[in-house]
Amino acid sequence: MTIREYTTEDCLEITKLFYYTVHSINARDYTAEQLNAWADGSPDLKNWNDSFLRHYSLVAVKNSRIVGFGDIDLQNGYLDRLFTHKNFQRQGIASSLCDALESAVSGSITTNASITAKPFFEKRGYVIIQEQQVIRKQVILTNYCMKKII
Repeated sequence: MTIREYTTEDCLEITKLFYYTVHSINARDYTAEQLNAWADGSPDLKNWNDSFLRHYSLVAVKNSRIVGFGDIDLQNGYLDRLFTHKNFQRQGIASSLCDALESAVSGSITTNASITAKPFFEKRGYVIIQEQQVIRKQVILTNYCMKKII
């Protein structure tokens, strides 16, 4: 596996990875209605690409296939997204991406972690600041504002 910086050409594949991962891995913690509100399968590619270009964004590639991605806002240390392909879970991909993203900033890092991702971040030393109820497409989802001091 290699980790490289994001390019605009990665966007479509990443949004597909995001959709299928959310709808399979997160299904143990969220209802179908919540999953559809979170990832509806119709991403705004321009907005996703613009966001990745504003952030420090990385992709993990294995056998010419994107198997994970993540991005962090270097100005405020906000870890925005971190996802591993549904078929490549528990292989150290998220940890490798997170290591690289965290090493790009100094100070504290915050993230909004899903119920599913909360244990991953806790093992990395993040602490829960607060449980949150966020609304996506008029549907309430629970997540956790978490923080790590580097």
